[in-house]
Amino acid sequence: MKGKLLVIGFGPGSFEHITQRAREAIQESDMIIGYKTYVELIQGLLTNQQIISTGMTEEVSRAQEAVKQAEAGKTVAVISSGDAGVYGMAGLVYEVLIEKGWKKETGVELEVIPGISAINSCASLLGAPVMHDACTISLSDHLTPWELIEKRIEAAAQADFVVAFYNPKSGRRTRQIVEAQRILLKYRSPDTPVGLVKSAYRDREEVVMTNLKDMLNHEIGMLTTVVVGNSSTFFYDDLMITPRGYQRKYTLNQTEQPLRPHQRLRKEAEPWALDQEETVEQTASAIEAVQDTREEKATSRALAEEALQAILGETTSAVVHQSIQSIFEVAVSPGLANKKFTPVQMTTLAEVVGEKGTMEYTPDHQIKLQIPTAQPDVIIKKLQAASFLLSPVGDVFTIKACDFCDGEKSDAIPHTEELQKRLGGMDMPKELKLGINGCGMACYGAVQEDIGIVYRKGAFDLFLGAKTVGRNAHSGQIVAEGIAPDDIVEIVENIVHEYKEKGHPNERFHKFFKRVKNVYGFDYQDITPKIKVEPAPCGD
Repeated sequence: MKGKLLVIGFGPGSFEHITQRAREAIQESDMIIGYKTYVELIQGLLTNQQIISTGMTEEVSRAQEAVKQAEAGKTVAVISSGDAGVYGMAGLVYEVLIEKGWKKETGVELEVIPGISAINSCASLLGAPVMHDACTISLSDHLTPWELIEKRIEAAAQADFVVAFYNPKSGRRTRQIVEAQRILLKYRSPDTPVGLVKSAYRDREEVVMTNLKDMLNHEIGMLTTVVVGNSSTFFYDDLMITPRGYQRKYTLNQTEQPLRPHQRLRKEAEPWALDQEETVEQTASAIEAVQDTREEKATSRALAEEALQAILGETTSAVVHQSIQSIFEVAVSPGLANKKFTPVQMTTLAEVVGEKGTMEYTPDHQIKLQIPTAQPDVIIKKLQAASFLLSPVGDVFTIKACDFCDGEKSDAIPHTEELQKRLGGMDMPKELKLGINGCGMACYGAVQEDIGIVYRKGAFDLFLGAKTVGRNAHSGQIVAEGIAPDDIVEIVENIVHEYKEKGHPNERFHKFFKRVKNVYGFDYQDITPKIKVEPAPCGD
């Protein structure tokens, strides 16, 4: 009778974070094999299983015993904290099996049951430090030569990885974390955020926020995971945050350029998005701090290496500062009514966009620009000097006006300009477009926009809730005719503010109108065309 090996990762140690499958596997087992501290952590899940517990550094003997017992026909649980496949027992069990010529088809059955690894559990307590490329490095040289570990730390430091150090220190191993700090300080600022998490989600949990320079001033042991941020990691309100990437998209918001939600993160929630380039003085200061730290923490080997570099005329590596690339987004047009670009404007566009930016003409009579730049103010000044009307990009209020017959039918232009002044670029739950036509022909399709106003016979007609796309697309519902010119701006402004206040995130205006049934006194009527939807040959 063949036995079974269940290699179980039970997570950080609290029952709440043990997966259901891990619980079931423990219950299925005839025997539990593990480090004695781990056995104690799952004591509450044990029934009548036979227990074999050993001390630290006896992983190989545990794997060998587990295989022996499984070959004898028992169902054996080999337990690891965190994830069994991350510095756990899974690899050792496989190695022992392979040495014995094990095959999946004929040998004992083996199941690896995943758990929450320390990098994940500790990250959740620190904030969000592992949002970008990260690596885990064990500082234990019990099974891995220190020279190899050293090379890995060096590579991770150079490549600006967020680094999670497992097994950083023990009673006998004290120099490894000192060496790791020394290597990191060759490439990273002394102020790089560091999180120290001891016994995550256990009774004696401790969380410390510090920095690379001061991390050794705090208690670090075998139960500590050390998370070192990259060059863009920052502290905010006792949280350690690493941005998702090194690129930010942002756009205009009136006279400021805050980073917007999602791709355009808000500036007030993203304090790291300041200029990442250091001045010469700051760089010199950082290097001096690094040198001071080296002098305090350096080993004899480190001093010898630096002396050799000096003799050979080699310089130490500079601190890594991976600058965040900012993508400035803005929409430009010749004006609200003016649809004609001048040669100077076109030349200006080519100049500010350059080889790396993009220009895209939109259905809103605007050209959308995406420009990699750390100096948006310079771009703005050049565009304004060319008499462009600048508008933000995203979920904002946008006016799509006609050309008023090249200005010949100009009665509605002052109202258009006033609406732009009051509402243009305002943040909305979803992009909101106001179409304005200067005569009853409505040739620019104002009635096809979220809100449409048409100037006719000295007054305005108002349309709400057009559905602009889809087979059941339709014009807006006419809700009022003959609105006095003096009233139209206030009416539209109130409708827009009501949508801004009560609309759900990503809810288009026509869906909002249908949901609330009444907007600023105007009742909703369902004018959706009745279409019999049949499967199309193409499958759409």
